[in-house]
Amino acid sequence: MLEFDFERMLFKIPPTKHDNREISQILREHPEVQFVSFVGLDIAGNDTDERIPVKLFLDDIDDMLEHGVQTDGSSVHLPKIAELNNAKVDMIPDKSVNWYVDYNFDNVSKKTGLPVGTLRIPAFLIHNDKAPVGARVILRDSINKLKADLMKLLSENPYVFEYIDGIDSVDDIDEVLTTSATELEFWVRTPEDKADKEQLTVSEELKEQYWKRTYGPVRTALEKSLQILDYYGFNMEMGHKEVGGVKSKITRTGDHDHIMEQLEIDWKYADAMQAADNEKMVKYVVRDVFNQFGLSTTFMAKPVEGVAGSGEHTHLGVSVRTKAGKVVNLFAAANPREDFLNPIGFGGLMGILKNYEAINPFVSPSVDALNRLKPGFEAPVCIVTSLGISAHEPSRNRTILVGLVRDERNPLATRFELRSPNPKSNTYLVIAGSYMAMLDGIRNALEAKKTPKDLEKSISKKLGEEDFYLETDREYRSEKDVFEDFTEEERNSRFGHAPATVWENLQGFKLYPDKVRAVCGDGEVIQPISLESYTEYALTQWKTELYSRIIPSYMTTVRECVKLHGEDATDYDILNWERIKELRFNIAKDSLSEKSLLTRVKEALAASDYETASKLQIELQGKMAQLRIQYSKYRKNLF
Repeated sequence: MLEFDFERMLFKIPPTKHDNREISQILREHPEVQFVSFVGLDIAGNDTDERIPVKLFLDDIDDMLEHGVQTDGSSVHLPKIAELNNAKVDMIPDKSVNWYVDYNFDNVSKKTGLPVGTLRIPAFLIHNDKAPVGARVILRDSINKLKADLMKLLSENPYVFEYIDGIDSVDDIDEVLTTSATELEFWVRTPEDKADKEQLTVSEELKEQYWKRTYGPVRTALEKSLQILDYYGFNMEMGHKEVGGVKSKITRTGDHDHIMEQLEIDWKYADAMQAADNEKMVKYVVRDVFNQFGLSTTFMAKPVEGVAGSGEHTHLGVSVRTKAGKVVNLFAAANPREDFLNPIGFGGLMGILKNYEAINPFVSPSVDALNRLKPGFEAPVCIVTSLGISAHEPSRNRTILVGLVRDERNPLATRFELRSPNPKSNTYLVIAGSYMAMLDGIRNALEAKKTPKDLEKSISKKLGEEDFYLETDREYRSEKDVFEDFTEEERNSRFGHAPATVWENLQGFKLYPDKVRAVCGDGEVIQPISLESYTEYALTQWKTELYSRIIPSYMTTVRECVKLHGEDATDYDILNWERIKELRFNIAKDSLSEKSLLTRVKEALAASDYETASKLQIELQGKMAQLRIQYSKYRKNLF
């Protein structure tokens, strides 16, 4: 299976070979690549995937690579921008990044003996010939603004070079570099198998799966994925089991069945735009390879309730290349045994923390995403960071939102790890918003002429203490376990109240105008119409999912909670069943005098009363959790 001659296959065309003649030659030398696809990225992070025969592309290559190809508003998700009566959208190729080949392993060419490939050309969306739109455009503009504004800040605040090792002045700098990386967690299973939540929970508590040896088709698919991804030049670093999963079963024929496992793969960092593109391609390859072994993959944030979800920790760094060709990390302290970070690093970290309410809607725009962010599952719920016990005694606190990753022996490793994104997060917008928030913090730290010690004191402030930048009624640093060492009330009072619904999360755009301004780059990066478009997309997705998926799913669960006891029932069984009946009626059964929770949610959505719908959703989630627990208790006591 997948026994192709990979050495003969084309996997990417780098930016250095984006000359039209060279592209034509490469494609003619690789007849296995039979299609070309211009990959535009809309505001929701969806990418287009059309098929243009290579022959047609080569015949018209000059025009296509200059003017792109045209689509319309029905092909991309750009609400309030590309409407049905104003839907002209062009896809203009981005020649600054790698172009990857997407192979269809189910379609093998008899002529070449290789799978048929499609050259995917990342593209920027242009609305009505003049307005660049979409998530890819936003990331491009954020990178450009970060680089330009950072150079200006360094020029105006030369004091900061005292705390950076390897640069004496802004005149030494040739280029600002943005470096990012994502870690991909995902669940894999045999199709049609349903999760046994109790077994999964017990296995997770016992840590029976975490970094354990893989077996059978999962092992082979994981190894094949890593091997194939290396052909793309992703520089794979690791693949391993994550915390979730149970042992598979072996059938009489020796096949593995009832597979339910969580995995993670990691690869090397890249320029911010390339990193986001890489993540897209990695997911496609992983899904295709596991499919070849009869395994289904899901990149949902919380595919199984009550069990660890899948994260996509996003790493963010900023460096410079000097005119002498040396790369210097702009976050690393000149004296790493005395300071955690230099003023730029501290400013960047503080910027994410202060402005996170305006980043979070990009990170968690769905019910699935917010379901993952619950206490007790190594997923962050509080806006808080951890630096380490001391500058020379590093530690890793896995309960915080954004962590500092550093290595005294390797200053280039210094970066931030944002732990809240998941595999369904729009990485382009997450990175763009994070860099703009960082820029806001850097600007305030440098213009205030703060030293590393000043800024360490600021980020370590206690509740009620005033600061030049951070809010008085918040704390921002904890070296403790924020789940075990603080009550829910203490977490909310110190680190802010975490949104429980998509509607609550989107309110960050309305309640915090200054934070929105920072994250949007003063409207230069995320323009007002783009923010409106994204908000409309997320709101529509929430309404549709709640009405058409979650409510019917809840109704199915309620109907499955049926009476099981007979004549041998005890008074305990009867009491349990009466409690279940009460919950079922409260959740799903209307009467002349009272409407059920499900009906009230549907009516609130129909009336566009989203505040009420949001509150009812929280109540509904709580009642459904009670019902599941109560029914499990009831069932276990029966013979």
